[in-house]
Amino acid sequence: MWLPTTGPAAGFAADYLRLHRAFYDRTLTDAQLGDWRDRQLRRVLDQVGTGSPFYARHLAGIDLTTITPATLDRLPFTTKAHLREEMLDVLSRPLAEAVFFYETTGTTGPATPCPRDGREVVASNAHVTESWASIFRHHFGEQAPRVGLMGPTEVHSFGDTLGDVARNTGAMNAKIWPYSPVIGFAKALQLMRDLELEVICCTPGVALMLAKAAEHHGYRLREDFAVKLLFVTGEMCTPALAHNLESVWGADVYNILYGSQEAFVIATACRNKRMHLSQTNYLIEVVDPETGASHGPRGTGELTVTMLVDGVKPLIRYRTGDAVVVGASDCDCEMPGDLVQIVGRTLDRIDLGGQRRTAGQIESAVLTGVTGSAGYQVVIDNDPAGGDRLTVRLELLKDLVDDPAAVADGVRRRAAAALGVPVEVELSDGLDPIVSTGAFVSWKAARIVDRRVADDHETRVARRMAGRRGYDT
Repeated sequence: MWLPTTGPAAGFAADYLRLHRAFYDRTLTDAQLGDWRDRQLRRVLDQVGTGSPFYARHLAGIDLTTITPATLDRLPFTTKAHLREEMLDVLSRPLAEAVFFYETTGTTGPATPCPRDGREVVASNAHVTESWASIFRHHFGEQAPRVGLMGPTEVHSFGDTLGDVARNTGAMNAKIWPYSPVIGFAKALQLMRDLELEVICCTPGVALMLAKAAEHHGYRLREDFAVKLLFVTGEMCTPALAHNLESVWGADVYNILYGSQEAFVIATACRNKRMHLSQTNYLIEVVDPETGASHGPRGTGELTVTMLVDGVKPLIRYRTGDAVVVGASDCDCEMPGDLVQIVGRTLDRIDLGGQRRTAGQIESAVLTGVTGSAGYQVVIDNDPAGGDRLTVRLELLKDLVDDPAAVADGVRRRAAAALGVPVEVELSDGLDPIVSTGAFVSWKAARIVDRRVADDHETRVARRMAGRRGYDT
């Protein structure tokens, strides 16, 4: 594992890794974890109150010495809009103390700076390393696998973070982003075959595009590749989508981690394919997405995090915009931490058939029971009889589906029952290219065509991006 060797970050790393080891060995008591959280929250609040121009204004008038993990709701939220407006003023340490500079993708607004210092790198990567090591032991024993890392830009943390984690576990890794003008899909597939890569880490959408590209370039997924695991991240992946990906690739699919450029890795997967929160790094709140009322560390609502690592850019009560369910762990795996399920962005909720539906509910209704699919899109119209109606556009891979009509009929029946609206299914030989933009813009912009309303900003951005993304290169 990369470790800072000099300065305060080196001292933090040594102390943190002792705590981290005790957390994973189950020798860290609740009292000890509570003491750590109290100390780190105090350090972070002292730091942002004096070192961050934004937080000096944002928290002005609040006696920060009275704030504890139990009284966080006395503080205002930090939002994505704040990060876009304040930019480098959110930082509470000098930019020169960072070891990496990253940005958000900036597809729907200004790209916000996300520098990381040695403290943040160590604390975030340590949890991902535990996750990967456990899953690798489960599948490969003591033999480290060969890993392909895909995405998404040069100033995104994906390659550095997961490259470091691969090294920590002794795994060879190759960075083969198929949308890169240097690589492309044909080269990525050739490298996957020649290097006999066993683990591919990418978004669910890229995994589907790879399957379509493989068909286009004459590959046979099961015979020509050695892929045993798909580690997907960066987009929502419901169990239904994961099951479909497994049917396409003949590989186990793990929704491997959850996080963001701004807040780092918040949760990691275990060998049982469940997601555990990195509770040494964050104070977790679940808040009502409409009122902002806090339900505490567990429940159903919008995930809000306060970062406990006093790095370059710790965030206070940061509203992630993600709808979650958080509960106590009953998992028999090696990973500690509460369990979290990600059910979609709060902005991706859709009024449908008189109910507010999450992205996860819609995707599950469409894909439950489906195998061999290369992707889907949902069109929403006003029904002439009143209410709403859906048209599901479904693309199937030719070699993997014997009876496409039966698949379509199953989707129609199950989706109509689950969503309570009339459903039709269209089988497509090639979906709208906007479907490929999911991780870059949003699930809703990529997957939903809502003809009841005008296109929003995200949909217009996704439409512009779609023309530049293909798999025939």
